[in-house]
Amino acid sequence: MTPSAPVDDPKPSQSGAPTSALDRYFKITERGSSLGREVRGGFATFFAMAYIIVLNPIILGSAKDMYGNQLDNAQLVTATALTAAFTTLLMGVIGNVPIALAAGLGVNTVVALQLAPRMSWPDAMGMVVLAGFVVMLLVATGLRERVMNAVPLGLRKGIAIGIGLFIMLIGLVDAGFVSRMPDAAHTTVPLQLGADGHLNGWPVLVFVLGVLLTLALIVRKVPGAILISIVVMTIVAMVINAVATVPAGNWGLTTPKWPGNPVASPDFGLVGQVSLFGGFEKVGLLTGVLFVFTVLLSCFFDAMGTIMAVGEEAELMDENDNMPGMSKVLFVDGVAVACGGASSSSATTCFVESTAGVGEGARTGFANIVSGGLFAVALFLTPLATMVPSGAATPALVAVGFLILSGSIGAIDWKDYTIAIPAFLTMVMMPFTYSITNGIGIGFITFTVLRVAAGRGREVPVAMYAVSAVFAFYYLMPALQLT
Repeated sequence: MTPSAPVDDPKPSQSGAPTSALDRYFKITERGSSLGREVRGGFATFFAMAYIIVLNPIILGSAKDMYGNQLDNAQLVTATALTAAFTTLLMGVIGNVPIALAAGLGVNTVVALQLAPRMSWPDAMGMVVLAGFVVMLLVATGLRERVMNAVPLGLRKGIAIGIGLFIMLIGLVDAGFVSRMPDAAHTTVPLQLGADGHLNGWPVLVFVLGVLLTLALIVRKVPGAILISIVVMTIVAMVINAVATVPAGNWGLTTPKWPGNPVASPDFGLVGQVSLFGGFEKVGLLTGVLFVFTVLLSCFFDAMGTIMAVGEEAELMDENDNMPGMSKVLFVDGVAVACGGASSSSATTCFVESTAGVGEGARTGFANIVSGGLFAVALFLTPLATMVPSGAATPALVAVGFLILSGSIGAIDWKDYTIAIPAFLTMVMMPFTYSITNGIGIGFITFTVLRVAAGRGREVPVAMYAVSAVFAFYYLMPALQLT
């Protein structure tokens, strides 16, 4: 149910006619909204998703490419805020929907943990740009909706849940709540609690308190719960760092100290550092294509689900349950993916946190003008963003993982084993193998095999047969090379 407008809101004109050129362009009155509601919605969306300015640099900045290079944190903050500002404004002006965009959680882990370790950072970002080009091509040819329809709903939800579980595991590991057992332990248990089987240290305490605070705020339905938790726990970490003895380096990415001057010029050093085809020279054509496909798939279904969810919440769907102007919205989403790679901030995608703005009354792209403008202001607040320690930011990963899971798990038909088993394998293989690619590949292959085994091979779309065959060849390739 969409919340009603506050009683003190100025009502649309009684005639329902637009009152200005701005009103006519964004259809503010036509959609039953007002300028005040759009502004408030824009602020709500920004504060609900501003945590990405802190979180994306932590995920990307903690990884190394095959040469041991790491991305600069300050430059990542600039790239993240810049791309979010540009793409959110673009969606508002062209798509005219209250859907903000920023670096996608889940896709950035693919780039950081799967692409970068096997190539250089420019090579990895080049593959993200290529994925964006493919998205735009699919939209231009009308194939995007057809490709989406080829993957069953239950399997799409399994992919989303797997990404959510993977994101949560990343948060637990980055915070030090979970760590890898040393190889010398000679044990079958790969992970353990804390660094030695126990929770030790102030940074881990900050993380635990941050998780509890974030979840409590979510339960209370507090707008901007994730951002509030990050701010509060950063202050707590600063106090602890000032009065307690914390071993050097234990805080993670950065030490929580007040930066002095919170305003600084943005550093655009990462923008344009892209090699479109260098990655294929490092990993080969087939593996490179699969990497691009994995980025494409993650962005593809995440954005489609978000667009439909926000569209329904904002009551923008027509009588056939379609959103008017969908092709423009999808095309901007493809542009956003490419822009994320071009700025080295990873693929940019639609954020479901946009529903926070819809809850405040946003119905048009003008809310995006406000949200995008706030991201632009954030460009000059890099010192504030880079003072946030991992323990204060990673609770957001746990919360986002839960939110993704809770919104998807009920849509899987658990009584139909030909979809339930592939969905289950998809969602567990992502965190268990530390790879989104493996989860998708195993899920696709299992779905195709089980449907054929059940005598339902005709129900499997041709596209699923083709993709499953590619994944099967990918997994068998090392064995074939030994023969």
